[in-house]
Amino acid sequence: MINSNFFLVGLVGGGEIFNLIRQTGAVAQVVLVILLVFSIMSWSIILTKWGSIRRARTQSGRFLRAFRKAQRLQDIAAVSEQFKPSPLVAVFDNAYDEYRRQGDGNINAVQRAAQIASSEELTRLERKLPWLATTGAVAPFVGLFGTVWGIIDAFNGLGDAGAATLRAVAPGISEALITTAAGLFAAIPAVIFYNQFTHSLREFGARMDDFTMEIMNFIERTTGVTTGVR
Repeated sequence: MINSNFFLVGLVGGGEIFNLIRQTGAVAQVVLVILLVFSIMSWSIILTKWGSIRRARTQSGRFLRAFRKAQRLQDIAAVSEQFKPSPLVAVFDNAYDEYRRQGDGNINAVQRAAQIASSEELTRLERKLPWLATTGAVAPFVGLFGTVWGIIDAFNGLGDAGAATLRAVAPGISEALITTAAGLFAAIPAVIFYNQFTHSLREFGARMDDFTMEIMNFIERTTGVTTGVR
């Protein structure tokens, strides 16, 4: 019974909001459409990025465990494909390919290859994140534009009515509040998840740097070649 009452209240509240949106002016509706596009695109990026980072983190842990148990680089190369969502796999594959090309001649080239792959993986993981930053920065100002326009409408209604009544200013004030809320609704999740993803990518960057050192140590330990890495 309580759940059904909450559901009915939600329907009534949602219906009232929909009616308010429908009664807004053309400018406010354009503002709301723009903010809706920002919000839809942001949530699409958030959900996609959340899944990819979660898979990358899980597979990175598994790949590291397999790497540390291996006795030869060839053993890791044979199974690295199954950990592919991990950015560490690209670092290893690039370093291993360069190691096979260089042999024992220029081990520093292996380290550079790993660092290049690390940079490329960070660039890949950062893709589309600027949109979240843009949404967080721009959406409140788009909503603020709607707020200012709604207040202007409220004063125009007040002037047309010739008296300070709630009926005269209510449409403009409702426009102002709706566009303000819509701007915050679009901006707040974008800012929260942008900061969260940026923190996760910094962790991945540090992990890839550490993993590069592990590869160099592995080569030195298993081949006797001095890498010069400490």
